[in-house]
Amino acid sequence: MATEEKHHDQTEAPVLEALENYHRSGELAFTPPGHKQARGADPEVRRILGDAVFHGDVLASGGLDDRRTRGNVLQRAERLMAEAVHAEHAYFSTCGSSLSVKAAMLTVASPHEKLLVGRDAHKSVVSGLILCGLRPVWVEPAWDPERHLAHPPSAEAYERAFREHPDARGALVTSPTPYGSAADIAAIAEVCHRRGRPLVVDEAWGAHLPFHPDLPTWAMDAGADVCVTSIHKMGSGLEQGSVFHLQGGLIDPADLASRADLLGTTSPSVLLYAGIDGWRRQMVRHGHELLTRTLELAGHVRTEIERIDGLHVNDADDFCGPGRATEFDPLPVVIDLGELAISGYDAADWLREHHHLDTHLFDHRRISAQLTHADDHETTGALITALRDLVRHAPKLRPVPRVDVPDPAGLRMEQACLPRDAYFAATEDVPLASAAGRVAAEMITPYPPGIPTVLPGERLTEPVLRYLRTGVEAGMNVPDAADPGLETVRVTAEKTWA
Repeated sequence: MATEEKHHDQTEAPVLEALENYHRSGELAFTPPGHKQARGADPEVRRILGDAVFHGDVLASGGLDDRRTRGNVLQRAERLMAEAVHAEHAYFSTCGSSLSVKAAMLTVASPHEKLLVGRDAHKSVVSGLILCGLRPVWVEPAWDPERHLAHPPSAEAYERAFREHPDARGALVTSPTPYGSAADIAAIAEVCHRRGRPLVVDEAWGAHLPFHPDLPTWAMDAGADVCVTSIHKMGSGLEQGSVFHLQGGLIDPADLASRADLLGTTSPSVLLYAGIDGWRRQMVRHGHELLTRTLELAGHVRTEIERIDGLHVNDADDFCGPGRATEFDPLPVVIDLGELAISGYDAADWLREHHHLDTHLFDHRRISAQLTHADDHETTGALITALRDLVRHAPKLRPVPRVDVPDPAGLRMEQACLPRDAYFAATEDVPLASAAGRVAAEMITPYPPGIPTVLPGERLTEPVLRYLRTGVEAGMNVPDAADPGLETVRVTAEKTWA
């Protein structure tokens, strides 16, 4: 729990109020941004975006605040956020959780040191390993071989990893997953803290968790040292708005702030700050009420979809239990299409084309519809109508190309060298058919949800290559590969690694 002064006025929104004062005072800027409060923006851009976007786009210092930031606008907003979510410190980021998680990783471990990382981590974590030169010790997720789905690793898995690698500087876990399954963070934190090591939680999909007791346990309440949240995912902030939170004595707040400053932009977006600030106030004022209504709505939507022949909505009974997840967030509505014998890729494309409806996740057998407090019976009614129509048209989407998904053991490959070393090595592009045995020099990531199947430094195997090849043929998107069509794969030059 926070140890600083508590009970600040949570009805305040320092960034929004400073922005309002900026406009009221009639400040005239001879500074960036060059559009000068929309006056210089292209008329067609103004017509589409509206002037409000430009009016909110001011300098953070020398605009929103004075040149020495003596108004402490951002600091006051961050202090209110920390208090609202039971943290000791909060830091706003306008570079997304992709930056926030890198800052946390580089604070916990230095280059060449070990960090325990769940192998279901987002590609931003792998990017952090490459940039920071950390040595990952991969912790296996809790695999569901029937559904070909990964849940967060167990506390026992982290315990085993620490026993084998006692010099690891800390641990990172992703919870909840984009599918809504959550780890036993309290137990993992206990494993770490018994050794005096910090726990970082990539909680990008959990910004809403502190504001309702019927949601999975919030990482700060469960004892995590750092947790990273994306305000734009389950909250109502703007894209790229992120907050990372800190508590306890294992990480120096100044170090964490310094790492974030090292990686972040020197031109932060006040628009994003305002979105974060306003969302925090909204949740403190109305979050419990809004999320209660949303949970009730999610229950209704899940029941209605389950009544549609051929569709199954994954729930806590599917995802939680021994060897699986510990807690479950029902707001990502994950729909299994297995009985329809169509792929999630084709279903997502059909729903967009015929109903102008975009689903959140899609894979070889699932789609997911993400619900937030912005949804209501009108939006979810359109979803249910579209799904019923999808079922009626399912025969036209068959036959579905086969995706050869390996069993969990078949997905794991040898980490032949550090991700950083492979990424920056001399490389060559080889035909996918002859890539088995070679060391990958790139990430290959089905997106969304953005969990890499292949990491730099892993020795490629035929089962994984076959999965990716058949996946792309079925509609899988791998945008980070040098060749998104996977005719070729980027590998380290021959003889680089023994």
